[in-house]
Amino acid sequence: MSSFGKALGRIFRKEKEENKQVEAKGSYFKHPVIYLKALPLKKLSDVETIKKEVKAGNILIVKVTPLVERSPEEVEKAVDELCEFTEDVGGDIARLGEERIVICPSGVKIWRESPKNSVGG
Repeated sequence: MSSFGKALGRIFRKEKEENKQVEAKGSYFKHPVIYLKALPLKKLSDVETIKKEVKAGNILIVKVTPLVERSPEEVEKAVDELCEFTEDVGGDIARLGEERIVICPSGVKIWRESPKNSVGG
């Protein structure tokens, strides 16, 4: 097995051990395990799946390109709905380049660099 493969094996074993420890100790958080998931937005009905994942406490990276290619109008509608939903649940949403958005549940905020002052800097 390559050293890279061994390293990955250690990482995955460590994750399993940490998850067992969290479950054994209990948690003070509403969601003891938060997953980072990548999902495509293929159709407008996928918005409901995304909402369920955020309500479950997961962080989502949503690739919007599949729907952009089919219907830019539906992407605009979906993103507007997700922005409103995210605000309603106290989460956070941001764009990641041209193809993706990230949506976080309540209690998780996205760091944004403050805009540089145009005068002096």
